[in-house]
Amino acid sequence: MDKPKIYLDMCCFNRPYDDQTQQRIQFEAVAKLMVQSFIVDGQIDFVWSYVLDFENSKNPFAEKRNTILAFKPFAVEVVNPNPAIESIATNLQSKGLKAYDSLHIACAAYSNCDYFLTVDKKVLNKPINEVKITDPVIFLNQWLKERSSP
Repeated sequence: MDKPKIYLDMCCFNRPYDDQTQQRIQFEAVAKLMVQSFIVDGQIDFVWSYVLDFENSKNPFAEKRNTILAFKPFAVEVVNPNPAIESIATNLQSKGLKAYDSLHIACAAYSNCDYFLTVDKKVLNKPINEVKITDPVIFLNQWLKERSSP
């Protein structure tokens, strides 16, 4: 099996900093951290983008901002702005996605990611064909199951 190529949106990166009293948030945070460990181990390819840079720069908490940015060197690819991404994002916005969400998904589609990981329920519930959209828990369960089957 080939290594999956994934894109994590900023909601995923911020999940460990969210209110951990909710079980769903705990599962998503742990799954996201596990996905990151597989990226560090080289078992999953990861794409970073200028949208992540920009959105992360808006984080008012320096420690969180720096911790998230420290993961950028693990990316196998960094997507920079270009007209193709803008075109994909405009099309996604016509489907009701917000600007940042559409740009993140456009970056993932442009770089031919297999999966776009998010914990944003509004994004998860949109009919998007450009890339497979799922949350870290579902992705991890499916990927680990595929890896263990002959």
